[in-house]
Amino acid sequence: MRDPYSVLGVAKSASEAEIKKAFRQLAKKHHPDTKGGDETAQKKFQEISAAYDILGDKEKRAKFDRGEIDANGNPSYGQGFQGSPFGQGGAGGTKDFHFTWANQGGDTAEGFRAEDIFADLFGGGRGRRNQARRGEDFDLAVTVSFSEAALGATRRVTLPDGRDLDVRIPTGLKDGQQIRLKRQAAPGTNGGPAGDVLLTISVAPHPYFVRDGNDLRLDLPITLKEAVLGGKVTVPTLTGHVALTVPPNSNSGAVLRLKGKGVPGRGSSSGGEAAGDLYVKLVITLPDKPDAALNDFVSRWQTDYDPRAKLK
Repeated sequence: MRDPYSVLGVAKSASEAEIKKAFRQLAKKHHPDTKGGDETAQKKFQEISAAYDILGDKEKRAKFDRGEIDANGNPSYGQGFQGSPFGQGGAGGTKDFHFTWANQGGDTAEGFRAEDIFADLFGGGRGRRNQARRGEDFDLAVTVSFSEAALGATRRVTLPDGRDLDVRIPTGLKDGQQIRLKRQAAPGTNGGPAGDVLLTISVAPHPYFVRDGNDLRLDLPITLKEAVLGGKVTVPTLTGHVALTVPPNSNSGAVLRLKGKGVPGRGSSSGGEAAGDLYVKLVITLPDKPDAALNDFVSRWQTDYDPRAKLK
């Protein structure tokens, strides 16, 4: 057989994808079943198939490039003598290569199966012409709001075929998780099932909540007066505002917990996942504009307290 690279019309530096593409194109063009059983086409197809048998296999291709096997796949035993010493073709002979689809029944190194050529040519291959085939899957990326992911919602998405589909976003969905909608994509052929819709979910950030598992964290600004004297303050949650008691003499950075005010749990309360909590970190915040009364009070305030004493 001629050099397999020449047969497939590719350079020796060709990638696996380029070799596969060349084989597919030539196999479609010269397959005997498309030529009415023409003998010339049969021989051409066998030559193409034999070339791909070498170059479509990483190990065989490497051996051929190193000169360890010839273009027919036979071991090389020096100049003037090629072929197996055990009678496959004899001295200087060649192996009679009969390519069948069984030769390529499994995946090759690049994950390509020769049956794909039959699928392209005959809609599933000779003997499989009327076989049921599953429809194409649709992969979509969908962005939902922080609250939709945490509390659950229904979103309408448009599929590649133009159909609109209402999708239920389950409670507690996390960024990067996927939703599979079975049998909602392209229809199958010959009675085959439809494909699936696979949604990859991105969760938009919230302006002030940060999610930690099913817990939520919030930095809550409070005034100096609220920190010193304590009192009731209003805190936002996913489902509305609630009152929180700030203890007197609260430092900035102190964390208070609102139990069950995080992301709702999934399942029943008895056997399902528990709801998360909301952790509120107090942040003492001074007015944006200078407050003359506050400045006057602090300047007259006398105290021996040193907050940095432990650092000395």
